[in-house]
Amino acid sequence: MVNTRNRPQSSERPLPSDPAGWEDRSVNRILEMGRDQILERSREIVEAAYELLEERGLDGLTIRAVLKKTKLSRRAFYERFEGKDDLVLAVFEHTIRAAASRLTELVSATPDPMERLRVIVTSIVFGSIAAGPDGAQRNRRGAALSREHLRLAESRPEDLQTALRPLLAVITQQLSDGMKAGTIRVGDPSRMATLMYNLLSTTVHTELLAQEGSPPNKVQSDQLAADIWDFCRRAITA
Repeated sequence: MVNTRNRPQSSERPLPSDPAGWEDRSVNRILEMGRDQILERSREIVEAAYELLEERGLDGLTIRAVLKKTKLSRRAFYERFEGKDDLVLAVFEHTIRAAASRLTELVSATPDPMERLRVIVTSIVFGSIAAGPDGAQRNRRGAALSREHLRLAESRPEDLQTALRPLLAVITQQLSDGMKAGTIRVGDPSRMATLMYNLLSTTVHTELLAQEGSPPNKVQSDQLAADIWDFCRRAITA
């Protein structure tokens, strides 16, 4: 006969419905480990797509090419992205976030908000329309992302606004600081930031698509940056 005297009975001590603290910690630890692994693989895919856009343009960015570059399985790709469009959107968002972080660092030591804005505007032009020996490759990627920007504006406007948010926030902050300093006319800084970005991005897109595959003339790029900034400066000065 089996001895059941010392065995706890579930009917005598029902487990609480809410998990204990150690149970929550255990589950969260596993979820965090899984999240880190998922993000690591996802970033590998995005980095590979970024490189392919630079090397071959939008037509050369295929799921097959990404898998070959990352050595990941097709299943691993589709666990993270719906398809090529979703991947290109991720590259676009990744690029915008990196640009916003870089620009914030670039102007962090500049006290004058107007000067910070000038640096941001001209840096976006120079960073998007690249001169130098690798300019053609960078412009190929830029043209591909320009096409994606235009496509998202029509097909996925909410996703586009989400992707642009970090960069718009950087521009908005400088405008707000300038208004407080009295050097920028008072208005809605978020609205003004959007107008500035729209002018900047539309002009840069036009240049990139016109010069896709070939490095631009540095003199023309310098003049374009100066003209855009002069227009923006006149529009926002108090």
